[in-house]
Amino acid sequence: MDLGIDGRRAAVAAASAGLGLACARALAMEGVRVALCGRRPDRVEAAAAALRADGGDAVGLVADVSDAGGGGAFVEQAVEALGGVDILVTNAGGPPPGTFASTDLAAYPPALEQNLLSTVAMCKAAVPAMADRGWGRVVAITSMTVRQPAPTLILSNTARAGATAFLKTLATEVAPRGVTVNSVQPGFHATDRLAQLHGGDLSAAAATVPAGRVGDPDGFGAAVAFLCSEQAQFITGAALSIDGGAYLGLM
Repeated sequence: MDLGIDGRRAAVAAASAGLGLACARALAMEGVRVALCGRRPDRVEAAAAALRADGGDAVGLVADVSDAGGGGAFVEQAVEALGGVDILVTNAGGPPPGTFASTDLAAYPPALEQNLLSTVAMCKAAVPAMADRGWGRVVAITSMTVRQPAPTLILSNTARAGATAFLKTLATEVAPRGVTVNSVQPGFHATDRLAQLHGGDLSAAAATVPAGRVGDPDGFGAAVAFLCSEQAQFITGAALSIDGGAYLGLM
């Protein structure tokens, strides 16, 4: 299927590995010019070089999107590198684990910076120009814990839920101007990070997923690319679970 986004320009945050890189790859294979970022210059350039080797048009930018200032600065770098941004994929690592009892109040502001305010800042830097042009796509990578909070991830649960509310509100505001805003909520996928957490053996994680396996990052990237497509122009304000059925709620 031709997604109708050949020649568009995308900024993909935290995309030197994992799900961010999978999204950058999926967009690049659709002919989108991609600016991706990460904190380590070697990993960023290696990721961009891999996309170029596959025929994609990609540039690597060194940026830390763990706070609002870094998120906004990344988009500004991407605009300069590409001449503009039509597609924004927000992404960031997660804050430390903890429960209500074990988490100090001082830990909340950095978590909100990382998983809420960084997303807000990236949107602030990208969305107004999209709205002026009458076309734009925002897809935010959050987590299945937005719907089904993890008991030991109170900081992530709180910050990402706030980001989801922000994105839903933004979606209704900019919908008349040709900009869609959606979020995707991943469960377990076969990333280096998940492998590290499970000592290289993903069978325990897979056992918790109704599909019986962990997700393929490239499949996740393809879903994000579809949300950026012309065909998805009437999908906005959605929060899509991509978790193999792990979320058990009805709504």
